[in-house]
Amino acid sequence: MLAPHRPPRISFRLFAFNVLLVFLPVGSMLILGTYERELLDAQERTMAQEGRLLAAAIEAQGRFDGEKAGHILVQLGQRHLARLRVVDRNGAVVADSALLGPRREPEESAGPPATTPEAKSLLYRIGSLPFRLFRGAQTEPSTPTEAAAQETDDGRELGDRPEVRAALEGRYGAATRINPEPRRSVTLHIAIPVRIDGTVEGAVLVSQSTGRILQALDAVRLDAFKVFLFSLGAAVVLSLVAATTIARPLARLKRRAEGIVGRKGRLLGGFTPSERKDEIGDLERALAQLTRQLEVHLRSTEAFAADVSHEFKNPLASIRTATDMALEVDDAGQRRRFLRMIEKDVARMERLLTEAREISRIDACLDEEEPSPVVLDELLEALVEAFRMRLGGRGPQLYLTVTDKDTVVSASADRLTQVFENLIDNAISFSPSEATIRIELHRQRDTAEVVIEDEGPGIPDEHLDRIFSRFFTYRPEEKADDSHTGLGLALVRAIVEAYGGSVSAGNSDRKGARLVVRLPTA
Repeated sequence: MLAPHRPPRISFRLFAFNVLLVFLPVGSMLILGTYERELLDAQERTMAQEGRLLAAAIEAQGRFDGEKAGHILVQLGQRHLARLRVVDRNGAVVADSALLGPRREPEESAGPPATTPEAKSLLYRIGSLPFRLFRGAQTEPSTPTEAAAQETDDGRELGDRPEVRAALEGRYGAATRINPEPRRSVTLHIAIPVRIDGTVEGAVLVSQSTGRILQALDAVRLDAFKVFLFSLGAAVVLSLVAATTIARPLARLKRRAEGIVGRKGRLLGGFTPSERKDEIGDLERALAQLTRQLEVHLRSTEAFAADVSHEFKNPLASIRTATDMALEVDDAGQRRRFLRMIEKDVARMERLLTEAREISRIDACLDEEEPSPVVLDELLEALVEAFRMRLGGRGPQLYLTVTDKDTVVSASADRLTQVFENLIDNAISFSPSEATIRIELHRQRDTAEVVIEDEGPGIPDEHLDRIFSRFFTYRPEEKADDSHTGLGLALVRAIVEAYGGSVSAGNSDRKGARLVVRLPTA
């Protein structure tokens, strides 16, 4: 049963990251609330200053006179934005700036402000809906006293207002009233006592709505909401682009990876290298290279298994034949000869198994071994000396020439010992007893080169490319030996190439074989 299709999770993560773009305009719209409170505080301070100036002008007359208070309002020439009213000690209005001079603009009125063009737009209504709902949940309805005061705002008796009563008692009075229609706004009322010879004779009432502030804030909110919509659109577009250029290619790679291996573990194909120049292209090219290397490794493993099977066939066939013959003959001498043949083939099979296990172990473990600095000239000197002691003056003479001292490579000393031991042992097996084997070490830039030359029969040209192949062995008739399995030089190549080096074969000027090992210096 197929698993249910799930949306690509990386697309959601990219969309969530891109949505961060809208936090700035949303935050700015929230900050506008704080900005509005600061503006209202500033407006209240300005109104209080206007009220104190008018109260000071009335007090300068020496007596409280409503007619003279009206003359002072006329002299102001309606240059003030707030509505100014003067009340006597009974709360009766004796002067009102709304009744003097030329008619003021609606936004200068103390009454409810007209709805701004921005507030009328559908875009503003949509954007402000969450904030209006939030404010509506936090704000308590107007009290009956406030509603009644609003209805009698144009009346001549204001003594029942709390701010006016506070001013007539000699204190600073302030009150705010909510105007829900035609749009929600606030009217500020400031009352300043008027003292004549230390006695409160009346009060100055300053009233002004927040219409001008709201009009400016409406324009800012509308612009912020436009930025919000633009940011949200940009987030959606960027998420779609990311989903197209990142999530979909990754999903395609996932589907390709799921179908690249069969039920029995065989490769059914590979990745196609991409021409993209981004990280997705790098991933596709890396996967393509990985599958190629895996395919080469699998083929090599299959070939190795086939070679091992082929190499075992001959000794097994010989063992079977010798066993059948030994069971049929009655002569004890003949029977012993067939048993020696069986023993010889069994020993050959044991050598094959040992070396096959060794080369398989090296292939599996070389990548896990931690390389260390190895001084190559010291390793070769110790190895040559060990061979000289083993030969005991019999057989070929070994000469080591070191051109560059302290040549260091990064590898395992045991593995390199195995490499050069196999090469020197191979040279000894091909060389006459009076021959000379020359070993040279020199360095070329960042490569250490070890050359081993013998004076044997050399390598036929048709075998130069095959001597490092597994189970390949070639020996002239006079050097024929069943003890060689053909895995020694294959083991050399596996170790050297695992350390980033190379090994090659050729013939020297003295007609002998010339094997060259190159390793990168540390």
